[in-house]
Amino acid sequence: MANSISHTEEPATAAKALPAASPQPLPSSSPPPQVEFDYEELPETSPLTMHLIAGAAAGIMEHSVMYPFDIVKTRMQVVGSPSAVAYSGVTQALKLISTTEGMRSLWRGVMSVVLGAGPAHAVYFATYEQTKKLFTAAAGGNQHALAAGAAGGVATIVSDALMNPFDVIKQRMQLAGSGYRNIFDCAAKVFRSEGMRAFYVSYPTTLIMNIPFQSIQFGCYDLFRRTLNPSGAYSPMTHVVAGGMAGAVAAALTTPIDCCKTLLQTRGASVDPEVRAASSMLTSAKIIYKQQGVAGFFRGMKPRIIANMPATAISWTTYEYFKWMIARRDARID
Repeated sequence: MANSISHTEEPATAAKALPAASPQPLPSSSPPPQVEFDYEELPETSPLTMHLIAGAAAGIMEHSVMYPFDIVKTRMQVVGSPSAVAYSGVTQALKLISTTEGMRSLWRGVMSVVLGAGPAHAVYFATYEQTKKLFTAAAGGNQHALAAGAAGGVATIVSDALMNPFDVIKQRMQLAGSGYRNIFDCAAKVFRSEGMRAFYVSYPTTLIMNIPFQSIQFGCYDLFRRTLNPSGAYSPMTHVVAGGMAGAVAAALTTPIDCCKTLLQTRGASVDPEVRAASSMLTSAKIIYKQQGVAGFFRGMKPRIIANMPATAISWTTYEYFKWMIARRDARID
């Protein structure tokens, strides 16, 4: 909510003492002017590092809190793995993994997300803020959901280039019986056996998924936020609801592409020669359709939505909070 500084003036002392009389009410006056700041657009004086810090905090929170659901999603989407058949639902999968492999297995590979999500999301949100300003200026200065969506797409191209190798390591660690001691052991073994290409073979597919995902998410978030809170005042509940709804819509619509991405990122761990030879989104889509039919493109959609709803809500709430804090601090300094 907009911060304000109010000054209450004391009534002037009468020059002469008045005769004793019943107290007279003070004349009503309009409230004193308020000093406000707009936290949604950080001041030009705010350094780029502030966007980076806010984005990094949001990214780490987003990916780490709901990590167990991401493991379930990955295992349900893997083609040619017994785990894809063993899991019939989110609750059943969480229970089976925790009882047969231990609770710690639900967090295998999370350090890859923490190490990658920080810098990737720092660049992501910083790029988003700068490109949104450019698109908004090009649209005549009017805030529009399309400008936010386009800015989200541009930010995705940049951030995914940083995040993709970490995402590959994460998904390799998430597989049942992966055998890697830690993320560094995983990275070294993948590099030795498959080369640098293994870390970026899914990058085009990731972009094909994430550009619409982030464009949908940013556009929906901006639309929902302005609908729920037309005043634009800082409102954590608005950010939670708008972020969660935007994440759910984006996750549901892009699940088929996510299935293709998962196949490409885990192909090296598959025993299926056809899967191991997959090299593009088209070939992965053909394999999924051949082995699992149309239903194969929607495997893992429920845990994907469950993970993304609170994750995006947390991400946006964290980011908006940092923006609000930074703007409030700058307002006090000024």
